[in-house]
Amino acid sequence: MPHTPDTPTARPRRRLRAVALLASAASVCLVAASAPPAPLGIGDRLFPHLGNPGYDVAAYHLAFTYSGDNSVPLRAVTTIDARTTADLDRVNLDFAHGTVDSVEVDGEPADFTTADEDLVVTPRDGLDEGERTRITVRHTSDPVHPDGHEGGWVRTADGLALANQADAAHLVFPCNDHPSDKAWFTIRVTAPDGHTVVANGLPAGRDRTGGATTWTYRVRHPMATELAQISIGRSTVLRRGGPHGLPVRDVVPTRHRAALEPWLKKTPGQIAWMENKVGRYPFETYGVLMADADTGFELETQTLSLFERELFAEPAHPGWYIDSIMVHELSHQWFGDSVSPRTWSDLWLNEGHATWYEALYAEETAGKPLVERMKAAYGASDRWRAAGGPPAAPKAPEPGRKTSIFRPNVYDGAALVLYALRQEIGRPAFERLERAWVTRHRDGTAATADFVRLAADIAGRDLRGFFHAWLYAEKTPPMPGHPDWKPTTATTTTTTATPAATAPTPRH
Repeated sequence: MPHTPDTPTARPRRRLRAVALLASAASVCLVAASAPPAPLGIGDRLFPHLGNPGYDVAAYHLAFTYSGDNSVPLRAVTTIDARTTADLDRVNLDFAHGTVDSVEVDGEPADFTTADEDLVVTPRDGLDEGERTRITVRHTSDPVHPDGHEGGWVRTADGLALANQADAAHLVFPCNDHPSDKAWFTIRVTAPDGHTVVANGLPAGRDRTGGATTWTYRVRHPMATELAQISIGRSTVLRRGGPHGLPVRDVVPTRHRAALEPWLKKTPGQIAWMENKVGRYPFETYGVLMADADTGFELETQTLSLFERELFAEPAHPGWYIDSIMVHELSHQWFGDSVSPRTWSDLWLNEGHATWYEALYAEETAGKPLVERMKAAYGASDRWRAAGGPPAAPKAPEPGRKTSIFRPNVYDGAALVLYALRQEIGRPAFERLERAWVTRHRDGTAATADFVRLAADIAGRDLRGFFHAWLYAEKTPPMPGHPDWKPTTATTTTTTATPAATAPTPRH
C-alpha cells in the first residue's frame, strides 16, 4: 500500500460539482439524496450489515481520554483517512455504542444521523469516486453495555481492554468494521498518572501534562478493526528479546507479575517454534496481555494477544495444555492477523490453522499424539457439521450471540481438513503450502478459493473435488490413509489426550 500512517489524505480544497449535468442524471442524484438514511453493509453472508460500501479506509487515528473510572464513557476523537471507490452523497460508518458530538468531512462540519448500527454522515458536498477524504468524529466510547451487546471494551479489575471479534470494534469507535478493509492505526490514550497504557504496535511517544499521560502507539502493518487492542490499567510491562531481536513485551497486573512470569518467559521459544514451521514472524513486536477479567475466551489481537489471567491460575489445566493455547493465539498472528479472512465464512482458515499448530505443538513438546486428536475430531465431525455447518460454510450466528460462529466445526473440524490435506498431498507439499500461504498473502486478505488454488498449484493437481467434500459437504468424507476411522456417537467419543478437542477453553 502506498499510504503510510503519516501521509496526509485530506483534500486540499473543497470539491466543486460540475454544473452541466443531464436532467435525468440530476433527477437520479436528487432521489438518492432524498432517500432516508439506512444501514448498509457489504453483504457478508454471516454479517450482512457489517462493513460499508463505497470507500476503502487507509488509516485510523484514534484518541481516547480515560477518566480513571472504567464505568464512565471515554471522550474520544476518531479520524478516518479513506479513498472513495464510488460517488457518495453519504458515508456510512459502523458505530453503535456512544454519543456523537460532531462530525467533520475534510475540515468542514457535516450532518449526521444514526440508522440501526450505522452512523450516516452527509458532507456539504458529495464525494467523487477515487477521492481522498478525512472524516473526523468527536464522540464518547462507553465501556458499559446494559443492552447485552457482546464485545468491545472489557472492564478489568483495574481498567480496560478490548475484545472486538467478530464485529464489536464499532461499539468502541466509528469504523468500517469488516476484516476485508484493513488499515494503518495510530492510537493515543490519555490516562491519569499511575495507569499504564499499551496498544497494538510500538510506542510512538509519551507526554505528561497535569497529572495525566498521553501514550501513543503506531502499527507498522495494516490491521483489521477486530484486532485492535488497548490495555489501560495498573499494569507492569515486561520486556524481553525474541528471535532476530524481535521486541517482546507482556502486560500483566502488577500484583500478579511474579506468578505469571514462568508462563511469559516461554513466548520467545514459542515464536521460534512457529518460525520454524511457517517462516519469519510477520509483525514488529509481540506479547501477551494478561487481563484480570472474565471474558470466557482468549483472543489474537494483533501484536498483543489477550488472555484471561485465570487461565494460568486454574489448577485443572495441565501445563502442556496452557502452552498449546498460547501457541494457538500466537499462530493467529500469521493466520488471521497478517493473512485476514476476506469474509467471515473464511473463518476456518484462521481457526483451523491456529488449532492445527496448537495440536502440533502439543505433540512435539508434550508427547500428545496429533493422530489421536484428529481421530477424535473425525468421530465428532458429523455432529459438528450438523450443529454448525461445514467448515467453510458455517451457520449464521445465533440471535443475540454473534460470537456463536466460533463453534467446533471451525476449530478442530477445520484442523481435521488440514490433516486430511496433509494425508492427501503428503507432508513436504503441505509444509510448502503453509509457508507459501502466509508469504503470498502477508498484510492482506484471502479467501477459501485462494487457498484451494494455491494448494493445487503446489500439489500439481486438481484438488477441487477434495476440498468441496471436506469444506462444504454435510457429512465428513473418508479420511485418506485411515479407512477405519468412523463417526462416533456422543457417548463413545474418546477424550484421551485431547481435552482441547472435546472440552476446550474457548479461544478465538
